Amino acid sequence: MGRPLRIGMVGAGKISGAYLDSLAKLDGLRLTAVTDLDTGRAREAAGRGGAEVAADVSELVARDDVDAVLNLTVPAVHAEVALAAIAAGKHVYSEKPLATTREEAAGVLAAARAAGVRVGSAPDTVLGTGTQTARKAVDDGLIGVPVAATAFMTTPGHEAWHPDPEFYYRPGGGPLLDMGPYYLTALVHLLGPVVTVTGAAATPRAERAIGSGPRAGQRFPVEVATHVTGILEHAGGALSTLVMSFDIHAARLPRIEVHGTEGSLSVPDPNGFDGLVELYTAGEWRHLPVSAGHPGAGRGIGLADLADALATGRPHLAAAELAEHVLDVMLTLLDAAERGTALPVTSSCERPAPVTPR
Repeated sequence: MGRPLRIGMVGAGKISGAYLDSLAKLDGLRLTAVTDLDTGRAREAAGRGGAEVAADVSELVARDDVDAVLNLTVPAVHAEVALAAIAAGKHVYSEKPLATTREEAAGVLAAARAAGVRVGSAPDTVLGTGTQTARKAVDDGLIGVPVAATAFMTTPGHEAWHPDPEFYYRPGGGPLLDMGPYYLTALVHLLGPVVTVTGAAATPRAERAIGSGPRAGQRFPVEVATHVTGILEHAGGALSTLVMSFDIHAARLPRIEVHGTEGSLSVPDPNGFDGLVELYTAGEWRHLPVSAGHPGAGRGIGLADLADALATGRPHLAAAELAEHVLDVMLTLLDAAERGTALPVTSSCERPAPVTPR
């Protein structure tokens, strides 16, 4: 590989620390510029990454030493920042979700195609050894033909630990759009795209209180559904049951399980890169050794894969088309919950290629 892909980071909030840790270890990437609405945070992040501070987004995307923009802003402006980067001829890698509406997502993809640049999107956790080892087990037929899956994300809410949690409870937030991308992206890797959804949603509490930081105790309104459940029909016929909740104090539910005609598979938390994969056949559970995925990966491996894909001319794995389909599945699920009926998912995507050991 030639020169590292030079990265301009927009947004230096809480998630940026995980990316900064990874960027320092990935030879194919080099952080060159950072901007944030809070200049103090921008300076701190730039200092950690050996980069310079840009005054704003327009200055950052115009820099000659920025090849790609790492978009770590709040979801409501993901599309706006992506479009600014694309207009400047830069590649984009965005935190999830890709956008908050179908129209925004389609606009980002259309602009990227017209400009001849690439767009990638989190989550890249599915490229780690956990989801990929489970996927190889499915692909190798270890559970027979997949017939069902379950996916559960339960928490009492992010306000307990996040000092500025309001955006999680505004349009574009909620447990489905915030955490759903991890679970749905993993399910698409495991079982393929989704064709039909049905669901229900609720908002049990109209207000929440910040639990940490300088504004602890301050109350704020809840504007989105905070408990969402649904049934997803995959193109191959398997049915997934999904629960995403900010209203459950504690649970002993599995993260993801996949059930087939010959056995069952326990899949680790898709919000992490690794974890134990267990297979049930012949009356017993057994651990599966790591057989696929990037070992020791962290947030940013999807961006590193995009850089390698650019250098080698192959498709990148954390692709915007997959993120667009996952967004459409989530929005269709919310529409189905509101209407009280099953709805078709009008988008689709290719099942991503597996990550094989090198």
